[in-house]
Parts: sequence; structure tokens; C-alpha cells
Amino acid sequence: SPPMTQLNTPHPCTAYLTGFLRSRGVDAVQGDLALAVVLRLMSSAGLVQLRQAALAQAEEERSGPVNFFLDHFARYEQTIDPVIAFLQGRDSTLAHRMAARGFLPEGPRFAALDAYDDEETGDPLGWAFGALGSTDRARHLATLYLNDLADVLQGAVDERFEFVRYAESLAAAQPTFDPLAQALAEAPNLVDQTLAELTQAAMAEHQPQLVLLSVPFPGSVYGALRIAQTIRQHHPQVRIALGGGFVNTELRELAEPRLFDFVDFVTLDGGERPVLSLIEHLQGQRSRERLVRTFVREDDRVRLLNWPEPDIPFEDVGTPTWDGLPIHNYLSLLDMLNPMHRLWSDGRWNKLTVAHGCYWKKCSFCDVSLDYIGRYETAQASTLVDRIERIVAETGQTGFHFVDEAAPPKMLKALAEELLRRRVQISWWGNIRFEKTFTPELSELLAESGCIAMSGGLEVASDRLLALMQKGVTVDQVARVTRGMADAGILVHAYLMYGFPTQTLQDTVDALEYVRQLFENGCIHSGFFHRFVCTVHSPVGQNPEAYGVQLLPLPSVTFAKNDVGFIDPTPMPKGVDHDVLGQGLKKAIYNFMHGVGLDQDVREWFELPRGICPKPTVRRDRIGRALNTP
Repeated sequence: SPPMTQLNTPHPCTAYLTGFLRSRGVDAVQGDLALAVVLRLMSSAGLVQLRQAALAQAEEERSGPVNFFLDHFARYEQTIDPVIAFLQGRDSTLAHRMAARGFLPEGPRFAALDAYDDEETGDPLGWAFGALGSTDRARHLATLYLNDLADVLQGAVDERFEFVRYAESLAAAQPTFDPLAQALAEAPNLVDQTLAELTQAAMAEHQPQLVLLSVPFPGSVYGALRIAQTIRQHHPQVRIALGGGFVNTELRELAEPRLFDFVDFVTLDGGERPVLSLIEHLQGQRSRERLVRTFVREDDRVRLLNWPEPDIPFEDVGTPTWDGLPIHNYLSLLDMLNPMHRLWSDGRWNKLTVAHGCYWKKCSFCDVSLDYIGRYETAQASTLVDRIERIVAETGQTGFHFVDEAAPPKMLKALAEELLRRRVQISWWGNIRFEKTFTPELSELLAESGCIAMSGGLEVASDRLLALMQKGVTVDQVARVTRGMADAGILVHAYLMYGFPTQTLQDTVDALEYVRQLFENGCIHSGFFHRFVCTVHSPVGQNPEAYGVQLLPLPSVTFAKNDVGFIDPTPMPKGVDHDVLGQGLKKAIYNFMHGVGLDQDVREWFELPRGICPKPTVRRDRIGRALNTP
């Protein structure tokens, strides 16, 4: 895995592929260079190098975080190794010193704590952690500390650096390879040099003949190509293949031969069959023409080789393995003070899928035409629990995150029953559609089997727009399903959306009122509003007229193609647009998650001229009435 993905747990891509290849007798090993880079940089020796880079900057060019780091370098150097050990779970007693607020240098990121200042107690985090939550309090402070150091890396080394994504803008929906080519031609910076050293060490240790680079997100493409660049330079005989989620969504029409200066093959969709055919080809057992879903360069042109061959059934892909990954070195961070949000960054979760693809595959904002959504396959519940038991035996950890686009209720019910029948004790969470099949009785069963949290899409919280996007749910239905889960002790997170085609100001105000009531009635515990983005693979992107919008023409594309702009003629008052409304939505939900503002008029969250914002048309007891209606 190249930088960057996440720091608390490995991305499952390499674990899946390694497990599958080993099940077919292939000698496969895996590594996580994303974590390795962070651990190298976030060490006392790494901070010495970072200080040298910062001192090399002209004083007038140094950012606030850089100046603070230089002024307090001695304390950073003394504290970084203990902080990392604490976040890895190797030194829990340090929590008491960190929680007391005298141990860590508190840079600009700590200013966020002022928002929680409690005049009575003087403790800005007392509301979140109380008197006894010293470990979580310390983890949150340590996360702010690391974020300060990430800001120093941004200011002194590479403005594109982030812990969860790196140089994302170079790859995301970039029509040409030019930005990446220019960046890769530049002299390596400290992050690049560190990655190159770690790549060399991994190559020396394993001496592979084929290297597979998985890029799940745009923010891991630059790192992947820096790895490939190092391998090309020092090990030109080694073959390199690129695949993963970014490739599957954005490089489907790849026509850029320069990418093949770095890699030899680019594979699409589920990796099992293409990689197996590639290995057979490199072993002389399969001709080049019989490669499956694989781009190659021929005569300075890109060609897709796609021998018709069925995919490996989901039942037969084998059990993921984390063997070879430093599972005890991941960092349990606590970024946001919300019990649901922390699951994404706190703790090491074994990631597993209940089914391949989505059983619904109708939502108009989703990439339903692509394999990862459109090819729906399941496995027997007994097979899934077999995999779970093997993973627990291997890792010693019983937390599972089911990473399905939308886990099917029938399979979750069967899985829960099988877990209970075998008396397998795990904790798990996942993503679903809030459909009526999830009755209170099913929620109780899921909770009994170990379900601790569920996330799902409420999207625009408007029955008209939910119907337009073919979500297959109503707001009232979502209220009843989520309340049943909450009553069963399951944390509930709602994915929310704004800016969908034909969405009006009134729709947005009403949606926020619905969301307020869902929090007020204990249906959901957290949520996140994101701006609708039209993709070329979604029903909106493929049939915009049906949604009342006009797509903006794309430039000539030889590299990445995914997002597409559009014109929505739906009228808005002067000075009002979805960007302005989005600020109010995000501010409101942040407060709702902390129990603040649940009794106030939702119009107050929008900073609009007087008289512009309409009253909600939704009754203030709408969700309460829905919950009392069978």
C-alpha cells in the first residue's frame, strides 16, 4: 500500500489479494509503506530531518506551525517517540501525563479546544471525557499534536502532504498526466526520500519478481508512482502492476503512454482474475493476448487486453491475511469527538466484505455501471464465519469493519445467526441501506451478534429527491429503522448530501429540519453532509436530462476521468448557492452531534440575508409522529 490511506488500520486491498494468491499457491507477501513513511517521519530522528528542512526555508516564508515547531523543537524531539508508542497501545500509562496538558507542546491545532471552553470548570474537554476519560482525552490531544506536525511537513517540505491523502489533486479527475509527470520529475523532497529508502529496504528483503501497487484513492497515486520510480531505477528487471479503486473508477479510458514509464501493467476491477492471469503470463503459461482487463503499452500507444474469462466467484476468493503487516504498529487516533466518527480512525479493524457489489444498485448518484457496484455476489454465512474465525486466530483481534457498499439485510441476518450459533464473539460495524427489512427485531439480533454501529445514506432527507435518486427509502422509514437500531444499542451514522439536481433552498431547509428531528428523537448519533458530485459512471452522468441538468463538456481526456461538472437551472435567490448552504449544514450537524442547538429554528444556521431563508414546511413533530406510526 503506497502513501496515503489511513493510519489506524491497513487498507484491505493487499490483505485480500495476498490471501487469494496464497490460496492459489503463489508466494505472495505484502507491505504497508504508507504507515512506514509516517512512522519514519514521526520519530525523533525524523523530526531532526524535518527541522533541517524547516531551517532551510527563508524566515519570511515560514508558516505559523513551522515557526512554532522550531521554537519548541526540543520538546517535540523528546515527546514524539513516547506519543507514537502511546498511540500504538504500547504505553498506556502515558495518558495521565498527556491528559494533564503539561506534557505535549501545544501548537496551532490546539486552538480548536477553545471552542469548548467551559467557564465554570476551566476544562474544555470535560464535557467529552468527564473525570475518568484520561486515555481518550490523551488520544485526542496526541492526535492534535500529530496534526500540528503534519502542518509542519506541509509548510516546510511538501504543501500537498496529509496523513490520509498525499498529493491528491495531482490525480483526482486529472484529464492529463502532466501534473503527475511534472511532480515526479522534481527533485525528491524529504517525504520522497524516505519513501525511496523504505522501498529499497522492502525490495532487498523480499526480492520480488512482480510488484503490485494498489491505489484505492487519488491520494495514493503519487506515492505509488514514486515507489515505482525507485524500483525502475534500481531494479529494472522487476515487473510492476498498478490497480485498485482509483484505477477502477478513473482510468477506465486510459490512453496515456507516459504512465507506463513507471509501471508495466494497469489492471481493472476485481484484482483476482487479472493478477492471476498476469502471473501465468510472466511464468510463460499464458500469452500476452490472453491477459484479462489489463492495459499495456505497445508502440507508444495504450492497449486494453481483455481475454473473456469469468471472475473468481466471491465464495472462492479465500480469506484475507494480514500476515506481513505490522498490525501492532498502527496508530489509534481520535480526531473528532464523536463516538461514531472515531470508529474510522481509532482502533485496528479487520476489514471484510459480506458480499461483492451492491444488491440494490439503483441509486442515481452511484457508480452503478462499474464492477464494484454492479457485480453482486454473496457467500454462504458459514463461509464468512469461517473467514472471521481464521482472521481472529491470525491477528488476535476481534473487531471487524464490513466494508460493503450496502450490506444486504438477508446476509447480515444469516451472518448474525451463524455467529451466535457458533458462539463467536466479535464486535462489528458496517454500511447499509436504511430499508424497512431492518426491523427492530433484526436490529436486536444484529446487536446480539456483536454489531456496534451502522452507517447508511439518508442523502438529501427529502422524499421527492429520494424518489428522484431512486434511493428506495423514505424519510419516515429511515426514522423508524434508525430508531430501532439506536434502541438496540447500535450507534447510527447518516450520510447526507446537498446540491443534488433540482434541490431548492426550501428542500435544503426542510432537510435540515428532518435531520434535527432525527437527532432530537435519538434516531441517529452522527452524520456528515457532503456536496453531490456527478460522476461519468452514475445514472445522473449518463442520463442528465432525466435529472434536469446539463453536463459541462469535459476536456480531452487521456488519463483520469470521473467527476463532471453540470449546470442545474433550478432557481435560487440572489446570493444563495449550494456552497453557502453547505456551510450552514455542516455547522448545524457538527453542533447536533454534540447535542447543541437541537431546540432552535434551523434557519438560524444559514447565514443568509434577512427574509431570504424560508420557514421549514416540515412539522416540528414530523419524526416523532412517524415513530409512533406502525
